Amino acid sequence: MVALWIGLCAGSLQAQDQAGATKFLGGSVRDTWGGAELRLELSHGVPWRVFTLTAPDRIVVDFGAVDWQGADPESLRRGDRISALRFGGFRLGMSRLVAVLDRPMAVEKAGLSVNTDNVNGGGAAELVLSLGNVDRAAFDASAGAPQDPRWDLPPAAAVRAAPKGPGPVVVMIDPGHGGIDPGAEADGVNEAGLVLAFAQELREVLLRAGGFEVVMTRDADTFVSLEGRVALAHAAGADVFISLHADSIDEGIARGAAIYTLAEKASDAASAALAERHDRDDLLAGIDLNGSDDRVARVLMDLARLDNAPRSRALAADLLAGIRSNLGEVHKRPLRQAGFSVLKAADIPSVLIELGFLSTAGELRNLQDSAWRERMSAGIRDGLQSWVQEDAALAGLRRQ
Repeated sequence: MVALWIGLCAGSLQAQDQAGATKFLGGSVRDTWGGAELRLELSHGVPWRVFTLTAPDRIVVDFGAVDWQGADPESLRRGDRISALRFGGFRLGMSRLVAVLDRPMAVEKAGLSVNTDNVNGGGAAELVLSLGNVDRAAFDASAGAPQDPRWDLPPAAAVRAAPKGPGPVVVMIDPGHGGIDPGAEADGVNEAGLVLAFAQELREVLLRAGGFEVVMTRDADTFVSLEGRVALAHAAGADVFISLHADSIDEGIARGAAIYTLAEKASDAASAALAERHDRDDLLAGIDLNGSDDRVARVLMDLARLDNAPRSRALAADLLAGIRSNLGEVHKRPLRQAGFSVLKAADIPSVLIELGFLSTAGELRNLQDSAWRERMSAGIRDGLQSWVQEDAALAGLRRQ
């Protein structure tokens, strides 16, 4: 049974969002005798809920919209029992905080107090969570993601009815990371913001080219789960799925764009590690991945992916040719394979493009340079146009 704490009416989420984001003012996370305590000071009272998840063990706190600007997770921690802290936007009108635990702990007390006598009329509020140590069996029994449509609505910005009959090619652009998951960071900028800006420019390039309809998994700094990104592509009737990222490496220097397609076995150790890190971000953002498909469904989808895999590889090759033609250089090993969850749509040709590496100074400058981004966008456009023609010519040969 899921242990869930809820404060203020969840139905007030929409009203709170319309009033603007509540500001984070300060707080602390500290060890206590037999557990830990988390305190957050907010400018207003907000709807909230708390639950726990496993693998890794973590406490998840959902809020109405909270502005976390200026908040430093590491400066809040004053102990070891909460080993990591992450917070940020989770979806439109909703924020999330995730505290990774170094041992099983349960929420013993939770409450949000509002000072209605505040002279500014804002009603400054404080959320306090008291955690107590529990054994493994008790923690696992109470952990799990609650189901409540008032909180768990999928991101809706990209959803439209699947098209009927002939029409433009529907391209789903997926800017990686976002919200609570900023991705790689360097020199005060993060991957989530850079790839979102690029995705918005790429959308305009494709629309001006004609023959494309473009939807996006996110159009703001919000979090979308890996599973949710694939679901949005299906809901939009997407013909193509392109996920955009800009990685960072701890050692050495890496340059140039690389394009990934799905494979159970990665083409190299670096690709395997990258896919694992991307999937791990979902877990650390408080996503419960236990609701996997049943065995029969997995077999059927694996068969569909076998038929779809050649189309994805052809898409990757054409995109690479377009990018190389417009930029002149790409990664030394530009075509790669790995088990990225975001590429697992069984019936949509899907690729993941690593635009560059934030850990390399020149690459970071490129991603911030409008002229470079324009050439990269043109390369993706040219590659897509070539693939659309080739794919249409081969359509009659594919198994239905």
